[in-house]
Amino acid sequence: MTHGRAFWISLVAGWAVMAYAIRGIFVDDNLTHPPDLVPWLIGSAVAHDLVVAPLALAAGWMLYRWVPRPIRGPVQLGLFASAVVALFAYPFIRGYGAIPSNPSALPRDYAAGLLLVVGVIWAAVTASVAAAAIRQRVRARTPR
Repeated sequence: MTHGRAFWISLVAGWAVMAYAIRGIFVDDNLTHPPDLVPWLIGSAVAHDLVVAPLALAAGWMLYRWVPRPIRGPVQLGLFASAVVALFAYPFIRGYGAIPSNPSALPRDYAAGLLLVVGVIWAAVTASVAAAAIRQRVRARTPR
C-alpha cells in the first residue's frame, strides 16, 4: 500500500505535536504533575475501550439497521456533531474551573447553550433530509 504526500506530511506533523505535548509534560512538571497524569491517561484509555467504543459501534449498527440509506449520512453527521459538542461542553456544564469569588469565570448557562446548539444541528439534519426528499420527488415526477 502506498501513501501520498499528504499522508506523510500529516504523519510527521502529528508526531511533532505529540512530541511537543510530551515534552511539555516533563518540562513543566510542576504544573502538569506527571505522576497524577498517569492514572488519568490509563483511566481514559480504559473508559474509551470499555464504554465509548462499544457505544459508538452500537450506534453505528443501529443506524445501519434502522435508518434508511438516503438519510443515513445526515443522521450520522448529526450524531457525530452532537457527540463532539456535548463532549466539549461537558466540563463547562459541570462547572469545572469555576471560581466562587469570580462569577465571570464561567458566566453562562452552558446546559441551555448545549441544547441550543444540538437543536440547531438537528434542525440542519432535518432540513437536509427534507431537501433530499423533495429532490427525490421532483426527479420521480420529471419525465425522462
